Amino acid sequence: MALSDARIRAVKPREKTYRLTDADGMYLEVTPSGGMYWRLAYRFGGKRKTLALGTHPEVGLKAARAKRAEARKQLAEGTDPGVLKQAAKQAGADAAENSFEVIAREYLGRYSPTWAEANAKRIARLFEKDIFPRIGRQAVTTLSPPQILMMARRIESRGALETAHRAIGAVSQVCRYAVATGKAPSDPTRDLRGALPPVKSTHFAAVTEPKRAGELLRLIDGYTGTHIVRCALALAPLVFVRPGELRRARWEHFDLEAAEWRYRVTKTDVDHIVPLSTQAVAILRDIEQLTGRGDLVFPGVRDRKRPMSENTLNGALRNLGIPQEEMSSHGFRAMARTLLDEVLGYRIDIIEHQLAHAVRDPNGRAYNRTAHLPERKKMMQAWADYLDRLRTGADVIELGERRKSAASEE
Repeated sequence: MALSDARIRAVKPREKTYRLTDADGMYLEVTPSGGMYWRLAYRFGGKRKTLALGTHPEVGLKAARAKRAEARKQLAEGTDPGVLKQAAKQAGADAAENSFEVIAREYLGRYSPTWAEANAKRIARLFEKDIFPRIGRQAVTTLSPPQILMMARRIESRGALETAHRAIGAVSQVCRYAVATGKAPSDPTRDLRGALPPVKSTHFAAVTEPKRAGELLRLIDGYTGTHIVRCALALAPLVFVRPGELRRARWEHFDLEAAEWRYRVTKTDVDHIVPLSTQAVAILRDIEQLTGRGDLVFPGVRDRKRPMSENTLNGALRNLGIPQEEMSSHGFRAMARTLLDEVLGYRIDIIEHQLAHAVRDPNGRAYNRTAHLPERKKMMQAWADYLDRLRTGADVIELGERRKSAASEE
């Protein structure tokens, strides 16, 4: 039976805490000392949770029901109301509900449990140290490119250029989350491309600029070496696995009918699934005629029972005139991660799963090879189609036209 004001006025404390239920998960918790607390029981992400709605009589029955309705609305939108409340609490009592910090904490609370622990801590420190003090109080709807750039340049001024780039990327993720949840009209970081000097790579060289990626793909198409190496080069950007996994690929791990490649990742010792695009399957069908009777997809030249040399793909890139400091065979992973995120707009956690990085679910469990598999299949096909457009130059032209259109509207 639903509560009424008269029933609540008649409440008496008992020896033990007890509850008076209202409806839709809301109840009034009465303690032996006479305290009365509004609570909402709900489920999110398969877990039972409780949200505090205030104390009675400070929060009356009508006000508690209004808070319940708001929490239910947030749940219907895919947001955990407990996480949102905690975000507002951490941001400070005077922070507006639509401030960048409140929305960023909501985003972190929702997605950081799925990231590797070290990565989650690094990103949290970035927000706490460099981002929130500068733009945290700003309403996400009025956050401007110059404000974000000023924040990034303060980081750059202390010699941390890579961190400055990372900060802009983190802000972009939050703004895109705000757009997706209806809290902001657009992502202001989209106008900051090229505003900071590029980071000089000290690790695996990679092409991450769309136009140059298209040129790279065209160079690969013109490779005149052995057919096995040409197929490996063509497949590398489509699957973006670690080079060692590609050169050691075995036919027994492929199901071309199901368009899947399943194998054990050597570095992290986990099972992994690579959804294969129609373009990737076509390449494998092609080379299957040459190496399909053996165990290895890409056997070595001298010994067919051993995989191709670890220097083969990098050597092929050098033969194509691509300098070592610009692109390596491992760089296809960075290329995919960057463009899938910054251009195609896929969620970082889905990209990280496909990269077979250490990603944990909200319960802290380690990487699950089937996680987000339907989304990953769609992403891998969209990625292959995007590479085709880059190869012909179509998508680069299209992006340029979109920028001109956006500029004219402003």
